[in-house]
Amino acid sequence: MQIYDLIQKTRRRQKLTAEEIRFLVNGFTAGEIPDFCMSAWLMAVCCHGLTTEETVDLTIAIRDSGTCLDLSELGQITVDKHSTGGIGDKTTLLIAPITAACGGYVPKMSGRGLGFTGGTIDKLESIPGFRVNMSVPDFIRQVKEIGCAVIAQSGNLTPADKKIYALRNLTATVDSIPLICSSIMSKKLALGADCILLDVKYGSGAFMKTAADAAVLAKSMVNVGNMADKKCRAMITDMNAPLGHTVGNALEIAEVIHILRGEEKNNLTELALSLSAHMLELSKKGSLQECRRMAEQALTSGKALEVLSHMIEAQGGDASVTEHPEKLPQTRTQKYLKAERSGYLSAIDSEQAGLACLELGAGRTANHISIDMGAGLTFLHDIGDPIQAGDPIAVIHGNSETLCELAEKRLLSAIQISEQPVAKTNLIYSII
Repeated sequence: MQIYDLIQKTRRRQKLTAEEIRFLVNGFTAGEIPDFCMSAWLMAVCCHGLTTEETVDLTIAIRDSGTCLDLSELGQITVDKHSTGGIGDKTTLLIAPITAACGGYVPKMSGRGLGFTGGTIDKLESIPGFRVNMSVPDFIRQVKEIGCAVIAQSGNLTPADKKIYALRNLTATVDSIPLICSSIMSKKLALGADCILLDVKYGSGAFMKTAADAAVLAKSMVNVGNMADKKCRAMITDMNAPLGHTVGNALEIAEVIHILRGEEKNNLTELALSLSAHMLELSKKGSLQECRRMAEQALTSGKALEVLSHMIEAQGGDASVTEHPEKLPQTRTQKYLKAERSGYLSAIDSEQAGLACLELGAGRTANHISIDMGAGLTFLHDIGDPIQAGDPIAVIHGNSETLCELAEKRLLSAIQISEQPVAKTNLIYSII
């Protein structure tokens, strides 16, 4: 078998066999296939795509390049959730304790932020003492005892994906549905959960810019999950405006705590309840309507907050932050962004909000860059709210006046105020 022949087959839209795809993945991971050959094949995929069967075979080959977890010890249906990423997306930190409080089991491995999108692991590390690394036996034990654990991907899970993704990043081959699908789903399959719920986002703050593109990706991932004998479902959700009222690591943790304490309710609350209901229904806890009521009860009763507190404590964090969010990192400077004219808040460009946070130090442009855990944005109004000239629209949290002023300039161009009232956005576009 020759790599040249496989590149040519994909370039000519000829289907590769499972054996040929496994040869590609294993050979590249082992260093036997050079970067330039793999780059040529990845570009051929970007230009001509893969069939559903080829995408499944690629996903399985990447999954099998490393360790696969065995969660059978839990003796219960397990459900994992994955978001394709966005601005202010802290849903994992709500749905994991809500689902666990209702008897679900949520083993979750999450990632760090890179660029203008945030990462769940970075957010959790803003909690003093919180450990995101854990051995597999301890991970499984915590899920069994508490119902959930959220840790960083560790060990030898999908080494092929790490190597292939790094090459895609360098060769402009990230933007390909089969390659995105195989990257995401290989990690989900390697984790070993019985059910997978996908939150596929579209809009200015998402990788997929349109609902139509998000639907193509969602269908591809659901097909791959189902063909790999997993119960899989996707929700396509709007990311044209930041999710919730905060963007930034400690700020988002504080917002999660306020929601779980019943002190705040916004579009993030609604999305988290919907996601939790679907996770519980996939876990066979009842009908979707019954699971929605269970999720609401877990939230309003304080049970979900209690689970979050237990999870923080079990992972070495200061659980008292659930009672005293002010213990989370804060910045020296806060600056109000004020409306330049009266009207109705009609849009907040998510990507620009994310870039503003990047300027404040709340994100990273490379893996080695450290994060200012307290930096970020707090939005004081929802889309559709009436605004008067001079009203504060947002609070900019930074550690210098200069950084806050840079973020302010970017945010002024990101926020739109219209003369006419605008309808509030329904975050959930469709379910696949």
